[in-house]
Amino acid sequence: MQFRIYNTMTRQKEVFKPIKEGEAGVYTCGPTVYHYAHIGNLRTYVSQDAFVRALKFFGYKLKRVMNITDVGHLVSDADTGEDKMEVGARREGKSAWDVAKFYTEAFFKDYKSLNCLMPDVLCPATDYVQEMIDMVLVLEAKGYTYNIPGDGVYFDTAKLPDYGKLVGKSHIEGIREGARIEANAQKRGPTDFAVWKFSTPEEQRQMEWESPWGKGFPGWHMECSAMAVKHLGETIDIHWGGEDHVAIHHTNEIAQSEAATGKPFANYWMHARFLVMGDLGKMSKSAGDFLTTSSLPERGYDPLAYRYCCMLTHYRKQLEFTWEGVEAAARGLDGLRALALKVKAEAAGPVPAVDKEAKYYKDFAEALADDVNMPAALAVLWETLKDASIPASQRLAFALAAEEVTALDLFKAEAEQPLPADAAALISEREAARKAKDFKRSDELRKALSDKGVLIEDTPKGTKWKLVRG
Repeated sequence: MQFRIYNTMTRQKEVFKPIKEGEAGVYTCGPTVYHYAHIGNLRTYVSQDAFVRALKFFGYKLKRVMNITDVGHLVSDADTGEDKMEVGARREGKSAWDVAKFYTEAFFKDYKSLNCLMPDVLCPATDYVQEMIDMVLVLEAKGYTYNIPGDGVYFDTAKLPDYGKLVGKSHIEGIREGARIEANAQKRGPTDFAVWKFSTPEEQRQMEWESPWGKGFPGWHMECSAMAVKHLGETIDIHWGGEDHVAIHHTNEIAQSEAATGKPFANYWMHARFLVMGDLGKMSKSAGDFLTTSSLPERGYDPLAYRYCCMLTHYRKQLEFTWEGVEAAARGLDGLRALALKVKAEAAGPVPAVDKEAKYYKDFAEALADDVNMPAALAVLWETLKDASIPASQRLAFALAAEEVTALDLFKAEAEQPLPADAAALISEREAARKAKDFKRSDELRKALSDKGVLIEDTPKGTKWKLVRG
């Protein structure tokens, strides 16, 4: 079966042909760790995870690299404003290093709560500054860069004939023709970008390094190029990111990488569409109003209900977030788990090997092979679990195989689901109120717990709780 993926570069689905037979090198853009990752960010990581799991399903030996941006990402992608890490440090009254450590750990806590696989190689940008300097030196020697005193070293995009090929020539021409007032009048062209920024005397930077051009820090785009080349080679199989990376970040990665090596940077480019909040549009940390995965258990939802919600929409389609949608997804996940547990109870004896010649297995594989069509794959899983004409043991074997891709904890009983964050304290307070015969307060707390989706039952053996929906 041919594994087909949509390549942003060619704007069409293509059969995946790896550089090395049976192997896949994948670079996935990671978080900028100056704040919590919001659920819009995590939609992209769920999409990447489903893709990585699909590669494993088809038997590829995988090497996946993810960067952690802990320096160099300015508040404007156009090389203006402050470094986001410095902004985060000032906001919280901590060092930039402490901010990076805290939000890196917070990111992976959220990431793991969605059952996303850890990358094989994790690259904090601050660990690869020398590799970035080395790449800038190569670009300088080839005549692709110029210096702006007091600002930085810039890549001259006019010297690369196919600059902007990922986003399209008309888009780049529109930027160049429409640039009446540039943020930096010393730039030779509006699409030129910084590969190294200078520290200025008036700045009080916490993250800066000595370089051949003076003290400073790397441009944001440079980190991915240097780290991808170091760990995956000068040409990599697949580069993944969000759709917001296409026009600037990935366009500039391609430019500097291919100028430095003289080779194609990546053979396939994949991008997930945004999650949007209805009329509010794209969720954004800079707007100051965003939801994190902690919002889910606070409302009584298993974080995997959000994973399921994400997989109900193809990654190349915009996903609109509503709590009603999460509720529907939670009910759907509950139903799917109930089916899986029912099949498991019906299956007798040891679990057989999955029947790869069965129609349901081939249909599931075909859905994955069609640009990782998770909505179609989930539909096959539902239909197969419900089909009583298939022996329970075979349905169980298939569900276990599908679980390696869906990662929905299909055999997780309701009693194992997490209690909402502050519900445990409310349950304890209610038990104390009952012992004190303060039944009015006890009833108030029962109502508060019910509002959080926790049903309380008083038994001779003590208080029991159950998560409910609606």
